[in-house]
Amino acid sequence: MRYVVFNQKGGVGKSTITCNLAAISAAQGQRTLVIDLDPQGNSTQYLLGGPHEDANISAAEFFDQTLKFSARPKGADAYVVGTPWEGLDVMPSHPSLDELHSKLESRYKIYKLRDALVDLADTYDRIYIDTPPALNFYTRSALIAAQGCLIPFDCDDFSRRALYTLLDNVQEIRADHNDDLQVSGIVVNQFQPRASLPQKLVQELIDEGLPVLQPYLSSSVKIKESHQQARPMIHLDARHKLTQEMIALHDALAGRQAA
Repeated sequence: MRYVVFNQKGGVGKSTITCNLAAISAAQGQRTLVIDLDPQGNSTQYLLGGPHEDANISAAEFFDQTLKFSARPKGADAYVVGTPWEGLDVMPSHPSLDELHSKLESRYKIYKLRDALVDLADTYDRIYIDTPPALNFYTRSALIAAQGCLIPFDCDDFSRRALYTLLDNVQEIRADHNDDLQVSGIVVNQFQPRASLPQKLVQELIDEGLPVLQPYLSSSVKIKESHQQARPMIHLDARHKLTQEMIALHDALAGRQAA
C-alpha cells in the first residue's frame, strides 16, 4: 500500500504523521519505506537524526537521473538508506530538490516516481510519501504514485476553508492521472477535546460526510521531545497516550484497506 500525506497548508503535522505511521508499520513487521519529497527534509531529519548530506543517495538524485539518458539507469532502491529501526528505510530529501523542480516540470517527468514505486512493490509492504506544503511537481508526482491520500487537519478554521480546494485537487489528479487514488481519510491532529472550536470544526466535517478518521491525535508536548531526539513515538514512549492513538489510527487504516 502506498500512502501520500498531503496538505497545502504548512505546520499541520505531515512529517510527524508520515514518520510515526511508518515507524509503527515497521515495528509490526512490515517492510516500510518513507520517501521525503519536501526540500526542508523534516522527515529525513526525524528518521536519521539530522540532514542527509549525501546528495548522491537522495530523492533529488533519483529525480536528477530521470533528466539524463542512461543505458543502465540505477533502480530506485539505489537512492534509499536504512534508519536505526529494523524494517524502516528512507529515500532522503535534499535541498537540491528545489533547483530541480522547474527542469522536471518542463520535461514532464511527472510519472517517474510512480514507475519507481511499481519497481519497489516487491521490496516494501508499505510506502509513505511526505510532500511539500504546495501543489507542485513533487506533490503531483506523489499523488499520481500513491493509492491512498491522508490529509492532516489541525483543527484550524483556515485549514477547514482550504480543505475543500485540497479535496478538489486530489479528485482532479484521480480523474486525470490515477484511477487508483483514494482519499484514505482526514487525520485530525493536535486535537484538544476540552476546547470548543476543535470539536465544532471536526463535527462539521463529519456532518458534511467527509472521511474523518478516528482516533484523533491529541496535542502533546511529548511530540516535540520526539522530534528533538529523532525518535518516533513508538520508540520513545510506547505507552504514551499519543503513541496509542497513532497505533490505533494505523490499525484503523489497515482495516479500511483490508475491507
